[in-house]
Amino acid sequence: MINDIKRSEYPRPSFERKAWLNLNGEWDFEYDDNNLGLKNRWYENNKFSKKIIVPYVFQTELSGINDQDIHDIVWYSKDFDIEENLKDKRVILHFGAVDYKADVWMNGIHLITHEGGHVPFSVEITHVLKEKGNNIAVRVEDYTYDLEIPRGKQYWKERSEGIFYTRTTGIWQTVWLEVVGENYLKSSFITPDLDNKKVLVEYELDGFSDNTYLDVTISLRGIEIVKDKIRIINGRGKREFWLDQNITVDWNHQESWAWSPENPVLFDIIFKVINEDKCVDEVKSYFGLRKVSIVSGKFMLNNRPYFQKLLLDQGYWEKSLLTAPTDEDFVKDIELGKSMGFNGVRKHQKIEDPRYLYWADKLGFIVWGEIASAYNYSRNYATRMTKEWMEMIYRDYNHPCIVAWTPLNESWGVECIMNNKNEQAHSASMYWLTKSLDQTRPVISNDGWDHTKSDLFTIHDYEWRNEVLKERYSSLDNILNSTPSGRTLMAQGWEYEGQPIIVSEMGGISYQKSNWEGWGYSSASSDEDYADRYYDVISPLLESPFVQGFVYTQIADVEQEINGLLTYGREPKIDVEIIKAINEGKWKPN
Repeated sequence: MINDIKRSEYPRPSFERKAWLNLNGEWDFEYDDNNLGLKNRWYENNKFSKKIIVPYVFQTELSGINDQDIHDIVWYSKDFDIEENLKDKRVILHFGAVDYKADVWMNGIHLITHEGGHVPFSVEITHVLKEKGNNIAVRVEDYTYDLEIPRGKQYWKERSEGIFYTRTTGIWQTVWLEVVGENYLKSSFITPDLDNKKVLVEYELDGFSDNTYLDVTISLRGIEIVKDKIRIINGRGKREFWLDQNITVDWNHQESWAWSPENPVLFDIIFKVINEDKCVDEVKSYFGLRKVSIVSGKFMLNNRPYFQKLLLDQGYWEKSLLTAPTDEDFVKDIELGKSMGFNGVRKHQKIEDPRYLYWADKLGFIVWGEIASAYNYSRNYATRMTKEWMEMIYRDYNHPCIVAWTPLNESWGVECIMNNKNEQAHSASMYWLTKSLDQTRPVISNDGWDHTKSDLFTIHDYEWRNEVLKERYSSLDNILNSTPSGRTLMAQGWEYEGQPIIVSEMGGISYQKSNWEGWGYSSASSDEDYADRYYDVISPLLESPFVQGFVYTQIADVEQEINGLLTYGREPKIDVEIIKAINEGKWKPN
């Protein structure tokens, strides 16, 4: 049931079904600058004047429109038929992400309103679906000047400048239909237990009878390890599975079964909903048996100290902004990062597409999960941020690549957090809210400075002089008393508690190697100068006995920022082997 169109891959590979229909491709499209669509019932009369290629937004070249002017209300419409007989099936309509607020109609009937521009939403359409001549209409609001909307790097002025980029409005991830049974698996949360070689599976079904079972099969490299059948009592439950029960798995050597960037081994898990001895739903998933912990002030992966060498990754592309042009572009970014000696990314100001997280799981690349910030603190802001943050954790909990959560960045949205008790409470509450949903990962309270309650002590430091960095990171007192961004590292009333220290933004060396012009935090004039400058900012952190990781700004140029290791088109600016050697402490200037 897959169309031959761009972005045709299954959009949610950690929870995959076989029967689905991709609705990407050409849709009808219209601006609604005068807000007349609702009054004139555009959801019934969809004669729009433009065409757009979904899932690329109208501001992009790949959308076929490529208009960067402000249009805060837009409409989409698509006609489609269902080829298969769905008489005895239930059908779910899914949206990967629509920025920012969406209303959806099917055949003129309003189905759902969803607010949150980076997270998915779904609605059952069985009751309104016809065999022929179906129509989906979507109205999107994305107000440019509303700074209480989680927007990340999307600028609220007409043209991008500084650290802010072109806006994204509308559908920017895959739209698809999915066929499920009368009873189906609604969700699963998979929690690995490395120390005891177990996995905890929480599950919830939509609909069940007295004779409904959940069949669970777990395998590793094709070897079946677990086979269990659970009777469904009240529609949901949890079951712990012991994985150490097959002698063909070498449990004496952790590198053979524990997930890490160096060994991205994944266990396959298949769920089957059995109703009256008939399989009515089947979902394919996977998990990594890995552990993230902090022990005596050390960041640990699988019970071993792990030095994080990460890239800041905005997740923007030249012709498609927040939407990757193809699935292969995710793979290319990860492979280029690994080739330069990095073991992960801090996804910056963006909840990334699940397809990226899938490839990070599969190829071995750790990820810090981060929400797009808003910029004005208010009750409305706090409500919006909290809701979307929770939806993000629900969506991404099962990905082994994610090793940290970052709900706030550089006091964006909490500008007065240094002394403001409301904003400090918001920061601390985001920490504890995250912990209430996920005890398996560290949480960073306010990445960069003015921390409240936090598991990692992260610092943003764009100093470029080698001797200054060496002195700053040579002692704990120097680190704690530094103000590299002109900001204190702890908010008033909060104290450093021995957390692992990570310089989570640094570098940012500009080097123009394409026709893009722009800026960086320092500037290189040649390949040799670039390598020397890169060494100058990396080597002090590798040599420091206190720093346990860094996040280099950034993987690629973005619009007016030319401080990437790659150009906007993902071409390396210098030999990747030189970057790798510097990251490994094996290279020095001549």
